[in-house]
Amino acid sequence: MAAIDVAGYVAELKDHAVDHGFHVHDERHFVETYSLRQVWEVDLHPEEGCGGPLDLHLALEVEPRVLLAFEDVVADLGEDEDPPDEFHLPLVFTWALPPLTNTPNLLGLAVDLPAIGGPDLPLEVSAIDSMASVTDAKETSLTIVARQQVSLARVFSGEQLLCDVLDRCLAVSRFLLDQAPAWL
Repeated sequence: MAAIDVAGYVAELKDHAVDHGFHVHDERHFVETYSLRQVWEVDLHPEEGCGGPLDLHLALEVEPRVLLAFEDVVADLGEDEDPPDEFHLPLVFTWALPPLTNTPNLLGLAVDLPAIGGPDLPLEVSAIDSMASVTDAKETSLTIVARQQVSLARVFSGEQLLCDVLDRCLAVSRFLLDQAPAWL
């Protein structure tokens, strides 16, 4: 029997995101057949952003060697022992907007967003300018990424609910929704 039910954790994370003001649109689960590496992806956005321009993509990557090493440690634990907090899985939040006609001040955005995300949710801001052909106007795509680590020891003990992270993600999402009309 597995020490961690990853599919159950993702389902719990989706339910918890709904409790924190998000609307879940889609979920995907990929398994690489050779390495058994897995990725769970969830598409969500703030409830008030339904039909709006903002997409938030959550991806939990499961490296089988990390999961198996954690299960080996758990199997050797005594009854009253807790597993060490040495095993983590990457969780990535990615915000995306459709191509923008008015490019935001990226430096200003890179300064404003950390105040919203706080020190526990570092945010990377990037933009890409593209042109379909030489005669077309440029289109700017804006992407914001936040990377977190999911502690398997905390998932095992039922403590890894990510309340603060989800609240901060909601605040970032609402900020981007408020700014989006000026950029589109």
